[in-house]
Amino acid sequence: MQFRPVLLVILGLILACLAMILFYNLPPVHQRLAWRVTGWQAQVRRVLNPPEQRVFVPQGQADPGALETVVEATSQALQATPTPMPGPTDSPPASLTPASSTTPKPTATATPQPTPIPEKVVLSGIVHEYQQFNNCGPANLAMALSYWGWQGDQRDTRLYLRPNFATVDDKNVNPAEMADYVEQFTELKALVRVGGDLDMLKRLVAAGFPVVIEKGFQPPKEDWMGHFEVINGYDDTRQRFITQDSYIMSDFPVPYEQLTESWWRDFNYVYLVIFPPEREAVLLSILGHQADPAYNYQHAAQIASEETQQLSGRDLYFAWFNLGSSLTMLQDYSGAATAYDQAFAQYANLSMEERPWRTLWYQDGPYRAYYYAGRYQDVIELANTTLAYLQKPVLEESFYWRGLAREQTGDLDGAISDLMKSVELNPNFAPGYEQLQRLGIQAP
Repeated sequence: MQFRPVLLVILGLILACLAMILFYNLPPVHQRLAWRVTGWQAQVRRVLNPPEQRVFVPQGQADPGALETVVEATSQALQATPTPMPGPTDSPPASLTPASSTTPKPTATATPQPTPIPEKVVLSGIVHEYQQFNNCGPANLAMALSYWGWQGDQRDTRLYLRPNFATVDDKNVNPAEMADYVEQFTELKALVRVGGDLDMLKRLVAAGFPVVIEKGFQPPKEDWMGHFEVINGYDDTRQRFITQDSYIMSDFPVPYEQLTESWWRDFNYVYLVIFPPEREAVLLSILGHQADPAYNYQHAAQIASEETQQLSGRDLYFAWFNLGSSLTMLQDYSGAATAYDQAFAQYANLSMEERPWRTLWYQDGPYRAYYYAGRYQDVIELANTTLAYLQKPVLEESFYWRGLAREQTGDLDGAISDLMKSVELNPNFAPGYEQLQRLGIQAP
């Protein structure tokens, strides 16, 4: 009989634990506490397995002269005689064609002197939202849409952008996915471009277009991460933008220099513009030659190439990374792979505190470049390194590219497993379904 009190205590503890688990998983409670629990788990995991200590070393690097060739070709391109490009009223090409050399050739024409814009503009009508856990992309998309009268919030955009949000902590929502949402589920249109600058942001806002950008972000006592922000105003007298920040506050001021000379570089100066169809002509006139995707990537590649000769530290890492990303979109996969090699070499030279080890959570350009350059083992090792940082097996892009590379190395079972994982993580991930269908595999 003396064991009965002990058994009752044990039973009571078990019941209490079960009750706590059930209470924690109630949607309203889980929504408020999950981010704290995940943060604590990440801190423990980081102590046991510091992600910044892992360094990806490409094994299939080109010969030492390849890097010099890329830089020299780009430098020559910057001084080349420009050739005419279509104006904003001409139809852009249906698709990009492969680049004929290791770096894009500049194509530009003289443009009219831009119309002066006001010293200060602030667009009103945006409904600010504080983001739910890891819901920066859906929250900012909802805010940008609200300006145009869209009725909804981040819960609506999240259903498409993060369909498994309840069970899988999807780390990545990219601007292209946000544009897809606009095109599929609203009567508005969307356009994504890279290589943006201070003048372009101001002109878009002055014309009545809020702009969504993706940038680097590092809160106090945190590591580098990606972050979206809606720019809805600027003030030349104070040299700052007015932004709707889902993490910090509404009407959050951001100095021009802080954005354009630092954090925005981390994502190749990308920007997303949402607009009603009847205002498309106005938008294209502001973009000018940047409306043409091929010209836009050439422009961004030239910016990055120049920056590789001017910067140091983490900024230099992102300059090389951006050059690789733009060359990838121009289908110059050899040149892109060489640029990424240099980016990863620069990463290894950074201090532990500087390393942006989450980069591949947000951008999958290196996978594409290495894959189409025939460097399949580098794709596999890069995916392994990226996924090793994670507490949960998320990032459908990493599984997708590792699956394709495994197929090329003869590991068909591993390829199918990875491709199945990509669509399990994101049921809206069309490339995964397409590859499974090609292999004759029925996805769940």
